[in-house]
Amino acid sequence: MATIKEIAEIVGVSSAAVSRVLNYDEGISVSEETREAIFATAEKIGYKKKVIYPKIENVALLYFTDNEDELEDVFYRGVREEVIKQAKKMNIRLQIYDRRDGMSVIPRDLNAFIAVGWLTRKEINQLYKICPRGVFIGTSPDEKLFDAVRPNMDSFVTQMVDYFVEKGHKKIGFIGGSDRNIDTGKPSMDIREWSFRQSVAYYHCLEEEYILISEKFTVDEGYRMGKELLKKSSLPTALCIASDTLAVGVLQALNEKGIQVPEQMALFSINDVNIAKYLSPPLTTIHIDIPCICETALDLLRNRVLYGGKVTKLIFVNGIPIFRKSC
Repeated sequence: MATIKEIAEIVGVSSAAVSRVLNYDEGISVSEETREAIFATAEKIGYKKKVIYPKIENVALLYFTDNEDELEDVFYRGVREEVIKQAKKMNIRLQIYDRRDGMSVIPRDLNAFIAVGWLTRKEINQLYKICPRGVFIGTSPDEKLFDAVRPNMDSFVTQMVDYFVEKGHKKIGFIGGSDRNIDTGKPSMDIREWSFRQSVAYYHCLEEEYILISEKFTVDEGYRMGKELLKKSSLPTALCIASDTLAVGVLQALNEKGIQVPEQMALFSINDVNIAKYLSPPLTTIHIDIPCICETALDLLRNRVLYGGKVTKLIFVNGIPIFRKSC
């Protein structure tokens, strides 16, 4: 690892001078030429300035997922693990609460919170009274009150449909799950289904019979909907699937029926879970950058706590298509 001492030896100045220049100390008297040489050398040898994060204490991680969400959708578990890891690096002291604990155990003197999962309107209003400095990951239940960071699901599905249309597909299906209304708790249309409907309608190939929706994003529900799709008198030649967990079940149903993927039906999914590359055939999917999402959320939290940010922000993080043999 490159050090300040190495830079000082190469440029021919003291380590103290290098340190003050790299920390933008305007009180140091060095020539502009020396200043430029220090920065150029630091970049050339790969010097990275150590970041000292101010300590932020009394922060809650509200892990409010259902048991099925945790077991079947690895996105939530990945977020939880990554938030804990990055918070430690950023000197943010977390206390973790889950849905079983309930709202009553959340301290009334919270400094800030990170929320993962699904909350009702009543819980959101309670939370705002307890602490207005919070960031939601994966959802944005009230953008007027809280910051939020989400995977750009709308864009993901649009990319999938665009890809299939470019490949000549005209019969494109969708298998997904529902969202929940925060006021009623009842199922509502998920952004992925909405985006699919808008995208295929744009290309004049919307077929209602090829859209199957469940209330759960599970392998079992993917298998059930895959079997249901296979009962149709004609089948789509391409299938957009809302999550890899659903796709695992769909692929199982297609394999049992002897449907050749991708020759008879191409599959494109979202998440890029670890098992996706080991399926038969390996699953084409959009990789969600969980470390980027969590880093962005914690940066928003730090801005709120340390600098008094007032304007709420909703940030969408894009993903990367990972093309494998299912397309």
